[in-house]
Amino acid sequence: MSERVAIPTGRTIQFGEDEIIVSKTDLKSRITYANDVFVRVSGYTEAELIGARHSIMRHPAMPRCIYKLFWNTIESRREIFAYVLNLCKRGDEYWVFAHVTPSYDRSGAHIGYHSNRRTPHADALARVRPLYAQLLAEERRHADRTAGLQASSALLTQLLATQGVDYERFVFGLSASTALAAEAA
Repeated sequence: MSERVAIPTGRTIQFGEDEIIVSKTDLKSRITYANDVFVRVSGYTEAELIGARHSIMRHPAMPRCIYKLFWNTIESRREIFAYVLNLCKRGDEYWVFAHVTPSYDRSGAHIGYHSNRRTPHADALARVRPLYAQLLAEERRHADRTAGLQASSALLTQLLATQGVDYERFVFGLSASTALAAEAA
């Protein structure tokens, strides 16, 4: 399948708080399963998604260092929770709070990944967006993509260290503060 890259429109779409986007991939990130919510929100047909690399959804405003952290984590067979900005087929965007876990066959062999994505709370995104913008700006400051990735990864580590957290604790801190804010409302 030829993977087409959509041009961002700048329009943000939403999906329901009670909906979950689900996908499964093989070890090379080729989609092997897409639920109806994923199909509807992404704007792709199921036939277009199955066999495509999950990067078909990659939004150019997502820092590469977040993907590097993401892949380093799941390739080491650990789960990760992450905020991700995705790109629809028609160029619209949508944010997700993703939970990705490794998948195993009956014999215990690692065969791929399973991802559940929910709509994130606005107050969590209010903290994620500036961080991601800062990381992306650092990546773009470098003419060499590898140097940009290394610089943004170092910046992410530094910024999180000043808060005394790693990315996982940062993410769960946002989730906890969001839950507390919802309870107070």
